[in-house]
Amino acid sequence: MNAKHCFPPVVDKHTEILILGSLPGDASLAQQQYYAHPQNRFWHLLSDVLQNKLVEQAYEQRLQTLLEHRIGLWDVVANAKREGSLDSQIKSRQDNDLLALLTQLTSLKTIAFNGGTASKLGLKILGSNASRYRILQLPSSSPAFTLAYAAKLAQWKQLSLQTI
Repeated sequence: MNAKHCFPPVVDKHTEILILGSLPGDASLAQQQYYAHPQNRFWHLLSDVLQNKLVEQAYEQRLQTLLEHRIGLWDVVANAKREGSLDSQIKSRQDNDLLALLTQLTSLKTIAFNGGTASKLGLKILGSNASRYRILQLPSSSPAFTLAYAAKLAQWKQLSLQTI
């Protein structure tokens, strides 16, 4: 079983919304980019929410655009053993120290979880600290979660209530 590691957080002192996934999939790890699988709808969803064509931007520009909109990215799981990319295959995991990151994000208002696994694990880590933030449990942007795009987008649009 392969050891997988998350990427560093993409945040700055202005981050108001933190989107947390579970752990990067194989395509993302291979390209060293968040949500790199061509069928993952993450960048499409945020393009529609922000009304900004993120999918047409180079990866580094996408990250910069998110920061300009006060949106940060990270994952709940720091490392784990996993065959393939499915969250259900995550074994022997070590979680990220979300609470330590949150102490640095003094402008943070919303924590949005990308999918059920991120939400379940993240809320457990946050514990009573979750009550300090607006919590959004969003449908996974992964192609493995087969909810129609329009239905996913309807829920992801909750992010636009706080973006600039």
